[in-house]
Amino acid sequence: MAILPPGFISDRSGNFGIMTALLMVPLLGTAGMAVDFAHAMSLRTQLFAAADAAAVGSIAEKSGAVAAAMTMTGNGTISLGKTDARSIFLSQVSGELADVNVDLGIDVTKTANKLNSQVSFTAVVPTTFMRVLGKDSITISGTATAEYLTASFMDFYILLDNTPSMGVGATAKDVATMEKNTSDSCAFACHETENKNNYYNLAKTLGVSMRIDVVRQATKELTLTAKSTRVSTNQFRMGVYTFGTKAEDANLTTISDPTDDLDKVRTYTDAVDLMTIPKQGYNNDQQTSFDNALTQMKDIITTPGDGSTATTPQKILFFVSDGVGDSEKPKGCTKKLTGNRCQEPIDTSFCKPLKDKGIRIAVLYTTYLPLPKNSWYNTWISPFQSQIPTKMQECASPGLYFEVTPTEGIADAMKALFLKAIRAPRITS
Repeated sequence: MAILPPGFISDRSGNFGIMTALLMVPLLGTAGMAVDFAHAMSLRTQLFAAADAAAVGSIAEKSGAVAAAMTMTGNGTISLGKTDARSIFLSQVSGELADVNVDLGIDVTKTANKLNSQVSFTAVVPTTFMRVLGKDSITISGTATAEYLTASFMDFYILLDNTPSMGVGATAKDVATMEKNTSDSCAFACHETENKNNYYNLAKTLGVSMRIDVVRQATKELTLTAKSTRVSTNQFRMGVYTFGTKAEDANLTTISDPTDDLDKVRTYTDAVDLMTIPKQGYNNDQQTSFDNALTQMKDIITTPGDGSTATTPQKILFFVSDGVGDSEKPKGCTKKLTGNRCQEPIDTSFCKPLKDKGIRIAVLYTTYLPLPKNSWYNTWISPFQSQIPTKMQECASPGLYFEVTPTEGIADAMKALFLKAIRAPRITS
């Protein structure tokens, strides 16, 4: 029988070493767990970034999924979007992640005019230190989502003021040229059919650009803007209208019926020109009835939809004018009459019925140029000059008003107003 040394049982000097040996495994396991979890979370962050890119990219504005959604007549899954999402996800994976087995769940669907993308991932990440605790792997997962409001279908009804006042010089320089070369210092290129030496022909000879010339060209360029921004060939339809080709029959005139063939609209717009008059003072110069034009447009424009499909387009009246009405209006004129002749800023009570019908009105106000050398202007227009832009803005729907001065580009202004009309919230993640 072995005999223990004296004091052995009460001796505690070796406890630390023993306890350390006994705790080494759990200590290493705990420290290793933190390292392994940190590594797994780092990979999860990278996978989330890839999933976000896939969810957003698969339904980006110019993606195949959005184009496909625009052609769908109902709701459903968009397989092209799922394929694109997978490709985008895999393109984001590199380095260590390339060796990790990732299970993807992808869903791209259309509901009304809303496109939803969801990318889910699950991956098993091998451990290093946690193996001592019997844990060979960590499972990580996550889901990224994105939402896109598909570009709305819209019908644009472009109403161009082509009445005699739009024959004014397009710029201050053009105005000065006309005034210098006319015996009565007239800034207007009046298109008199009974006078071969009319100021319209003079303006052409002098190389003067009239306001109507600039508006016509700007409208043609607008069709190019619509083509470059549309997602599908039938997203936008355009129709073009004027106040008439001649004063003897000054009624709303269709230049182009609404069509998604924007090249045809651009060609037809060449026909937009200044309204002719037989002679100076014809019909007491009453050729600009905003009241009649807006009333007729309300009847032409059918009830708008929500823009979610080609058969339910939104409807927008795109109105370009210098904002001064001049018509026979014995009752209801907002300014002093000359007999039955009413010269006034646009009467906004005729804008309201269109808005009440759900039609948005986009107004491009081509600033009415002061003509201090013109006695008619000084007597009748100058007193309410400051009210013209106010009334034009009042006619417009919220956010759809733009004023352009002669020193600015009407084409750029029309483009900016068009983009404001079609712009909508895009993607949210």
